[in-house]
Amino acid sequence: MLGIFGKRSDHPLADIKLAQQVLEDIPKNDALNTVQELTSWIESILELAEDFRLDHEFAVLRMFDEAAQPHVRKLLRDYFAMQPVTKFQENRLWTVLNGFYIQSELVHYDVLTRYRNNGRGASSIKPDLALLGARGIAALTGRLKMAAARFALVEPMLWQHLSDFYGHAEANGYQDDAVAMYPGIPGNSSPQQEFASLLVWYGVSAGVQNPLQEHITGSLISYAGKGLQVDEQYNANALFVFDLAQPTPPMRVASDATLHPALRFFSVTEELNQLSSLSKNLEKGIVPDDVNLCGAKYDVELVRDILRKLIDNLTQPLPTRRNPRRKINVNLKVANGFFKMLEQADVGLNFFNPDTAEVWDVEDISATGFRSVLPAAQVDGIKIGSLIGSKPENVTNWGAGIVRRLRRDEKNNMHIGVEVLSTQIVGISLTDRVEAGDADIQIALYLNRPADTSGEAWLLMRPDTFSPNRSLNMELGGKGYLLLPLALVEAGDDYDLARYRRMEQETSAE
Repeated sequence: MLGIFGKRSDHPLADIKLAQQVLEDIPKNDALNTVQELTSWIESILELAEDFRLDHEFAVLRMFDEAAQPHVRKLLRDYFAMQPVTKFQENRLWTVLNGFYIQSELVHYDVLTRYRNNGRGASSIKPDLALLGARGIAALTGRLKMAAARFALVEPMLWQHLSDFYGHAEANGYQDDAVAMYPGIPGNSSPQQEFASLLVWYGVSAGVQNPLQEHITGSLISYAGKGLQVDEQYNANALFVFDLAQPTPPMRVASDATLHPALRFFSVTEELNQLSSLSKNLEKGIVPDDVNLCGAKYDVELVRDILRKLIDNLTQPLPTRRNPRRKINVNLKVANGFFKMLEQADVGLNFFNPDTAEVWDVEDISATGFRSVLPAAQVDGIKIGSLIGSKPENVTNWGAGIVRRLRRDEKNNMHIGVEVLSTQIVGISLTDRVEAGDADIQIALYLNRPADTSGEAWLLMRPDTFSPNRSLNMELGGKGYLLLPLALVEAGDDYDLARYRRMEQETSAE
């Protein structure tokens, strides 16, 4: 780019009026192309920064960053849509959004670094340090959000940048200064609010939610972000802790942790109060306008469900591992999804075909779950919430589980954590209690849980099958049962996991 414009001082970004003209000349009719072009200009700011006064660098950055925001929000709506986009479109959107957040965060960080080094023009931006910090952390949040959307390994440098942004704000007393983040975004924020919202979001979401859930969870946490408290001292109510001296991802607070002055503790008591008030609005079918969902219109039921899980995660302590994990190397036959699991279940319809199963290597296993590490290319299509059928070698029964954790390592291997629902599934046929007929027969999977004495039946069924007002008849082991609906436990992309009250029937009654 420098070769095109000759000397650096001749670059159009070296003059505010010329930079404004560049902005006006960028086409605005295609958000994807607009963000790409704005990103390239923001990248050039970093290339030229040494020739700019610091106040000039920040002024140009603000112009291009603010101009990009409405188009970025449009791309976020497209990327985190209710209906998944094609793989090609997903890759285009991810690449452009990730590129924008990288360049925006790097230039904000460069301004901070030059300010700390007393660069030319540093005194002129002192009144805007809170805005610099809040927007820098927001851009960093974008980088982490895009990494989380692909369960990617996070560069350690990002946690150091976060520590530097917030550490400088705290050391200079502007961490609580309120700033208007961007035009079109309701309410004010602050460096501390952005810092706390990022860490709490990452702590409850990364690797355990799908991209859409992560996105909505982040919006809900930011909505009530003023209720997050950051303490320098250990607080019995604190949920997460972050180390400013040796920054790594946030950790759940442990009472026996070694304490030192660089630790920052995050409490969510007031945030929970605000989220509980929001829950009441959602129960009325209303999503308040100040919940920043980038202009997207999501089903209230979806937002409400994600909010309930968020409140649970912020309220309940981490579950303790009831069953020890054992290191083990074993081959596991795997069927990904409800319909492939049906192929493995002998329901009398000649579906049984064991040769279609994939084989995974298991790294460790317990009574309630297992972890596999596989090349990312081998598990394309596996997501948080995916239904997994599994059968260890030398075992005759197929079991069922749900993917709960995903993480990519530096070798591009995917670490897959699966919660086991049952070690033995049985293919069954169901009929409607009222309108029974051959056309109404459903094929489902019964989760045979031998230790369960609750009198319940847990079923895996086709998606959108469960109805709270519909009782079913089930044949199992030569006996007939009446199933009374209790609850839809989980709805996946290709299955319903449901609970029923199981009542044995006399043959004569049928």
